[in-house]
Amino acid sequence: MLKRLDKIRFRGHKRDEFLDLAESPNASDTECGDEIPVKIPRTSLRENEELRDPAGPGTINMASGVQDFNRTESDRLNEIKGHLEIALLEKHFLQEELRKLREETNVETLKQELEKERQRRLELEQKISDVLKARTEELPTTQQPAKPPTQVNGTDKRSHTVCSRVQKWFYDKFGEYIEDFRFQPEENTVETEEPLSARRLTENMRRLKRGAKPVTNFVKNLSALSDWYSVYTSAIAFIIYMNAVWHGWAIPMFLFLAILRLSLNYLIARGWRIQWSIVPEVSEPIEPPKEDLTVSEKFQLVLDVAQKAQNLFGKMADILEKIKNLFMWVQPEITQKLYIVLWAAFIASCLLPYRIIGLAMGLYAGIKFFLIDFIFKRCPRLRAKYDTPYIIWTNLPTDPQLKERSNATVSRRLQTAASRSYVGSNAPTGVNKDEDSSRFHTTKRGNFHEIFNLSENERPLTACENGWRCCLINRDRKMPTDYIRNGVLYVTENYLCFESSKSGSSKRNKVIKLTDITDIQKYKVLSVLPGSGMGIAVSTPSTQKPLVFGAMVHRDEAFETISSQHAKITSASSNSES
Repeated sequence: MLKRLDKIRFRGHKRDEFLDLAESPNASDTECGDEIPVKIPRTSLRENEELRDPAGPGTINMASGVQDFNRTESDRLNEIKGHLEIALLEKHFLQEELRKLREETNVETLKQELEKERQRRLELEQKISDVLKARTEELPTTQQPAKPPTQVNGTDKRSHTVCSRVQKWFYDKFGEYIEDFRFQPEENTVETEEPLSARRLTENMRRLKRGAKPVTNFVKNLSALSDWYSVYTSAIAFIIYMNAVWHGWAIPMFLFLAILRLSLNYLIARGWRIQWSIVPEVSEPIEPPKEDLTVSEKFQLVLDVAQKAQNLFGKMADILEKIKNLFMWVQPEITQKLYIVLWAAFIASCLLPYRIIGLAMGLYAGIKFFLIDFIFKRCPRLRAKYDTPYIIWTNLPTDPQLKERSNATVSRRLQTAASRSYVGSNAPTGVNKDEDSSRFHTTKRGNFHEIFNLSENERPLTACENGWRCCLINRDRKMPTDYIRNGVLYVTENYLCFESSKSGSSKRNKVIKLTDITDIQKYKVLSVLPGSGMGIAVSTPSTQKPLVFGAMVHRDEAFETISSQHAKITSASSNSES
């Protein structure tokens, strides 16, 4: 019976030559052979009948095949998983390379230039086709009178050839200039806007600073001449200028100075070391741009650049608004002075010769620049009384100042009307609905002391009973979810509490003891945020960088409340210790 079972289970070879798959599932067919003698224990008839499948022979072979199939499938899945990971990494690397290539070569501009070239090619093809059609139409008309050969003589041929030669010569010499005077439709070019990049933003700011450096140096030298920084240089410049104006050489003198400056720039470009400046130039250290920046460093970099751009745009806007308000009679008493001066200048230009007018203007400019401005800068009280251009310029209002004045007058009228109609009422006046809704915020998560794990005696102060909406910027954290959080800020008698608006537990809330605060300062984040980006920076020993509570609509009120409570607590603690 055993021999029969062996013949059924193992066909072709003897049982002793193979390893039992049930006893060694990890071995493959190539690992088993005649060189490895393995003894197989004898099994009884009962055991063989138990192993035997009622459906037919080959049950053990099927089990071993299933195990091999499962093993190969897991290996294939692992291999596919590895390929997917590699593909994802390659995709990431290719995206980075594509982004760098897009920064180096602007694809959109190339597409636009290619489209323009295609339009030009189509226009040229149309022109060539029109010329060919015109020539084909002219050929039959020229050939018809030339049919009778008896009418054409030698003089006509010579005149025809001479005319064609003259026409060809004229076209070769002046055809290019004639083509330039042809009217063509104006091309509308659309400039592509670059995406926002911190590196590109800082690079543009550095380029602007380097480009404006010659202008700033020129202004510094002029102010040094007016301030008599170098007495000998200012005295020589004053004598030369007044002499040139008196003899009518002011314009040639300025032209000669421009030529001299260009000549010196040429020598400097050729490698000469020449310093022609009244104020010594101070070389500022250039910091190399960092390659790998963290999220907080990038955010701070963007904030610094945005602050510089904001200040620069603010100064430019103030100058333009003052000039606009000067000519729009916003301040009638100031514009009236300009009006009278313009009328006097007009009458003088009509009656007096231009030489006398130029002499008077030149002498006044020299005396004003070298002497009067020097005295006014040294004596500010005299300047505030008698320097008419300075008084006019400082008294000219900007648009925000005009808006503040109008709001102040409106609020005064409202307060007077409210005081007359509601005498003795406790309702606050001068606060509109938007400010009131942005100021007050109710807590929806239970009692105050339970939210911040404080004692029941700790309650918000009356000034911030419902808190101030703001966002907490923790610059020590690197994750975006922990870096900035929206919420409400409260001040109690001993603590500064921040409640996060999207936290399921109290772990994301922030509680700061007032005695642990080392410094409180006003801080401005971004103007696009609520409250014009106004905020408060709080420094503690446990944080490397200050915690910023930004986007506060009522920043000044919150700052006064926190600083006064902090000063009160610190003074009380110092008195108790002493």
